[in-house]
Amino acid sequence: MTQSHPRISKAVIPAAGLGTRFLPATKATPKEMLPVVDKPAIQYVVEEAVSAGLDDVLMITGRNKRPLEDHFDRNYELESALEKKGDAERLAKVQESSDLATMHYVRQGDPRGLGHAVLCAAPHVGHEPFAVLLGDDLIDPRDPLLQRMIEIQERHGGSVIALMEVAPEQIHLYGSAAVEATADGDVVKVTGLVEKPDPADAPSNYAIIGRYVLDPHIFDILRKTEPGRGGEIQLTDALQQLAQDEKVGGPVHGVVFKGRRYDTGDRGDYLRAIVRLACEREDLGPDFRTWLRSFVAEEMQQS
Repeated sequence: MTQSHPRISKAVIPAAGLGTRFLPATKATPKEMLPVVDKPAIQYVVEEAVSAGLDDVLMITGRNKRPLEDHFDRNYELESALEKKGDAERLAKVQESSDLATMHYVRQGDPRGLGHAVLCAAPHVGHEPFAVLLGDDLIDPRDPLLQRMIEIQERHGGSVIALMEVAPEQIHLYGSAAVEATADGDVVKVTGLVEKPDPADAPSNYAIIGRYVLDPHIFDILRKTEPGRGGEIQLTDALQQLAQDEKVGGPVHGVVFKGRRYDTGDRGDYLRAIVRLACEREDLGPDFRTWLRSFVAEEMQQS
């Protein structure tokens, strides 16, 4: 008989990073507000949470992140101007972000790593399981990863992490998971985790990507977790403890994702994400694909 576990209703989005890889663009603009086509990256992430049934969203912010709050708030002057112009289409787009979810904000203060950012959510989350979505990873809405993770957590309890197979030479860029197969083809049991290992030391080429569904016992462990790699409190280190002792907060499972993922944390991947998403837009795609084919043909001729 399948065990019943508490329904997840809250999402936590860490957004306190400095965005140094995108300087100087992020000197005064939060990296999460950089546009992916015509929406800021952070809006895609909030939309994903809402699509999975999580309409209570806590954003972990820091200094110079006020534009995040403004984006998900009402802008009465702009709305009034658009209404007077009779521009219903743009008015709907402006109002969309403020009507998405119930938004909450807390400042991280010291930038002490992802584990510390998640710990900042403890007073808001309380004793419920919750989801964590990192803003650098955009998951295509046609590939409902978060819904699947919530389903696995509600079935097994404990925590669930998103995994993706990467080339062995790339595993040093991610956390790596040691896994065991389960009866579900896309689900594995996680027996160990290492943050950004050398390829020779990696337990597998299953990389952790930016989606987690966490048991609230993670907070107790994070409070005692010493700084790890990079001098930061690593969420991976806390999850390693959960994976080693199921009695603490249940098992750790992984959902192996094979869908469409757009990495906006790297400049090259950010540009590729814009191109892919623009090509798929009904309003932009046809003309943009025609131009893109012409551009690539010209570049190949010149080379």
